[in-house]
Amino acid sequence: MASERVVIFDTTLRDGEQSPGASMNLEEKLNIASVLEGMGVDVIEAGFPIASDGDFEAVNEIAKVVKNSTVCGLARATHMDIDRAAEALKPATRKRIHTFLSTSPLHMKYKLQMEPDAVHEAVIDSVSYARNFTDDVEWSPEDGSRTEHDFLCKCVESAIRAGAGTINIPDTVGYAVPEEFAALISMLFNRVPNIDQAVISVHCHNDLGLAVANSLAAVQVGARQVECTINGLGERAGNAAMEEIVMALRTRADAMPFETGIRTEDIIKASRLVSAITGFAVQPNKAIVGKNAFAHESGIHQDGVLKHAETYEIMTPESVGLTQSSLVMGKHSGRHAFKEKLKDLGYDLGDNAVQDAFKRFKDLADLKKDVFDEDIIALVDDEVVRVNDRIKLVSLEVLCGTEHRPPKATMSLEIDGKTSSCTATGDGPVDAAFNGVKQLYPHDVSLQLYQVHAVTEGTDAQAEVTVRLEENGKTVNGAGAETDTMVASVKAYLNALNKLLVKREKTDPGARSV
Repeated sequence: MASERVVIFDTTLRDGEQSPGASMNLEEKLNIASVLEGMGVDVIEAGFPIASDGDFEAVNEIAKVVKNSTVCGLARATHMDIDRAAEALKPATRKRIHTFLSTSPLHMKYKLQMEPDAVHEAVIDSVSYARNFTDDVEWSPEDGSRTEHDFLCKCVESAIRAGAGTINIPDTVGYAVPEEFAALISMLFNRVPNIDQAVISVHCHNDLGLAVANSLAAVQVGARQVECTINGLGERAGNAAMEEIVMALRTRADAMPFETGIRTEDIIKASRLVSAITGFAVQPNKAIVGKNAFAHESGIHQDGVLKHAETYEIMTPESVGLTQSSLVMGKHSGRHAFKEKLKDLGYDLGDNAVQDAFKRFKDLADLKKDVFDEDIIALVDDEVVRVNDRIKLVSLEVLCGTEHRPPKATMSLEIDGKTSSCTATGDGPVDAAFNGVKQLYPHDVSLQLYQVHAVTEGTDAQAEVTVRLEENGKTVNGAGAETDTMVASVKAYLNALNKLLVKREKTDPGARSV
């Protein structure tokens, strides 16, 4: 049986960013968009232009630089939203406006407070209006999986007649189960007379852990676009994970004879980049991209893999971008070997960035006898998240232990180019260090999360720290990596604080403090 093409629609930069604490600045979004385009993503949903000036700018800038992928902007069913999306997308080589409106009884009554007839008219009006700006219009019935079938068919038929080339059916609250969701998609194919004039898409949330299963069930009955995110990032429990969708289709082509245009060897690179930028660590047992996805600890498993890899590996590590390098890195390694290592790990850095990373690598090699791939990944990712920080750590000294009560932190920070120093105390060393930051840069935020994990084995391992801060309902994650856990902690706190400053300045361009 010949394979059919499934369009991959990535919404990491829109729906993924709606995950609390996962907000990204413009440079970070451009970086992710570049990786998505390079790996062959068909459609990049770059943002929700009406939501904020920052979102508009991100969609507009991505539209300027992305040439091979379609750039998509989201819009509610209003002329104002659609105008804003169209303006943001003007520079795009390929552009799509994605407009949506709730159609379930629950949403129409309590969210929209509109009668079904008015909703139906708004669907026709919004799609027709969006077609004034582009031939590529997508329409979604929000809460589609809980919409009455007769009304859903009516709206889908009208949206296609009005000019929508893609109809996306969302399982907005992650309520569906695979058999039920597949039956819903089949019902549309059987009852909507002009269904053949549009690509049917699905957008599944993971509230019950079924987003990928629901998406694949829909593909098997005719859906030919899947909306997904890197690492399954997204609000609440997240979205369908792109890497799982793509590798399931590739690995089980016997059961699902469909193909995508994704260069799967870039999956690990994309996963690491999104994790580093958002501060959302990938759980070790996460399918495809987790640290343990290709690890075998059981003696029986190890024996089988050594004899024949396919005994316990249904796909190769290399197929998703995990490579085993023969280059052993240490303090005597030169710049050329370091650049080759970066290439092996999937990084393509400019000369200045390589030079900065090499200097940090040499510093790390002085502290650690063996520098593992994971160390270099943490080192480079740590550099990525610190781009354009207004507040930077200059120095830190912490006194703690049984002879130093209370713990004391002496630090210097560079704030907008000016260096200031202080000494602070706290209940513990981390508390003392964070109090020092507050003393040098007064602010009122809530610390919601502080977690540490070791990058590699051994007592000399780098610590990766994640910090989550909250201010007035806005949450951000920060990350830091160092062999010194206290330094990593302060760097993570400052990374989160800098992200809050960006959020504050987007809301009030004149604001320069948290």
